[in-house]
Amino acid sequence: MKTRNLGNSGLSVSAVGLGCMGMSVFYGASDDAASIKTIHHAIDLGVTFFDTAELYGNGHNEELLGKAVKDRRDAVILATKFGLRLKDEGGVTPANGNPDYVKAACDESLKRLGVDLIDLYYAHRVDPTVPVEEMVGAMAELVQAGKVRHLGLSEAGAGSIRKAHAVHPIAAVQTEYSLWSREVETDVLPTCQELGIGFVPYSPLSRGFLTGVFEKAGDVKTDGDTRSFMPRFTPEHFDSNKVLVDRLSEIASAKGCTVAQLAIAWVMAQGDTIVPIPGTRKIERLEENVSAVNVSLSGDDLAVIEITSPADAVSGLRYPEAAMSTVNI
Repeated sequence: MKTRNLGNSGLSVSAVGLGCMGMSVFYGASDDAASIKTIHHAIDLGVTFFDTAELYGNGHNEELLGKAVKDRRDAVILATKFGLRLKDEGGVTPANGNPDYVKAACDESLKRLGVDLIDLYYAHRVDPTVPVEEMVGAMAELVQAGKVRHLGLSEAGAGSIRKAHAVHPIAAVQTEYSLWSREVETDVLPTCQELGIGFVPYSPLSRGFLTGVFEKAGDVKTDGDTRSFMPRFTPEHFDSNKVLVDRLSEIASAKGCTVAQLAIAWVMAQGDTIVPIPGTRKIERLEENVSAVNVSLSGDDLAVIEITSPADAVSGLRYPEAAMSTVNI
């Protein structure tokens, strides 16, 4: 496994990480024992970077990951996030960046993970009701207390990133980024590159659409799988997006790789401090995703991909409209 540095933070991680969210929530029924086997296999393959959050099952995913790495702590970099939780009646709470909550949430995450130090601690969303400087100030106190090594932000806008970085060095910014989600290229990614901040794309496969496994909108089941409500998977947008996948699949075939590997390799080609964290519960998908580090894209390859799937080609928003108001703040 190749490694990459997250900006100037000094934090070195595997070039491809593993997003663990789907092992607990949002993508239908899951199996803890199978998920733990997948995590163990990831470590065996050289993956060191694992991502979770208090939101994912309101702590279940942290507990699962903690159990999986209990005897392998020295081999992994653990990243988790605070600020969002599932509501009992459904949906997600508003972002909470209150300094007292930041500290309390960290203590709870440490307990669930079963560790005394979190390697990378993100604010899951920027709380518009709390000055970002105050939130990051509380996060910085966790570093001083020896509970957290590095700080991060998720779905933060360029202005918030600058304000946060002025309070305490930000090691990484995590945002959705893929061939189909490229808003960050306008100012977020350039800001990270300017400030020496690592960039961690989640959903580099656009929630699995860019794997090519979905043939029609009905292939996404409604039972516990929130993708059925995501605009790009709905009948209104699905067919035109499937055409894009088919075109990319032809490019991948010519390169001798899968369309998923092509999509991950494209993300990695956008910068040396970009570390994607595709999620999966299946060992065979894990192996496929990790092997993307061996796919080399030339300038000509990138040009063809750009022509085939330009930034504005995808149909539909990446989240339902209401949720889009919580990103890039």
